[in-house]
Amino acid sequence: METIERIQAEDKPIAIIVRKEFNQPGVNFFSPFEFSQQLGILIHPPGHEVKPHVHNLIARDVRVTQEVLFLIEGKIEIALYKENKELITSRILTQGDTILLAYGGHGIKILEPSKILEVKQGPYAGMEDKEFF
Repeated sequence: METIERIQAEDKPIAIIVRKEFNQPGVNFFSPFEFSQQLGILIHPPGHEVKPHVHNLIARDVRVTQEVLFLIEGKIEIALYKENKELITSRILTQGDTILLAYGGHGIKILEPSKILEVKQGPYAGMEDKEFF
């Protein structure tokens, strides 16, 4: 199984899956620079230091919600859809796997008791934020 999987539909990025087995040392980013969510793994040896820093205030125009799901424990099946709601594929995620949901739609079926950490842009727009289908 690939440790990094990029899922596309008609040349549009839909999702990036990073499996728990990924183990390349250093700073590894998987999302394109233009994504509003940047997904990466930093793997460093003991003694490595990241210089103290702050992030500058930069105005960003974010029009699409991109989510990152990290499966802390459990097992799920995630179905991925095109923007027209047509099913593309589905994938099984297990403990330690991460997925960046970039474009299109998604649905999740819980296969085992699961704990999922979700990160996405705010502020949350309430019922206007999503359309169920």
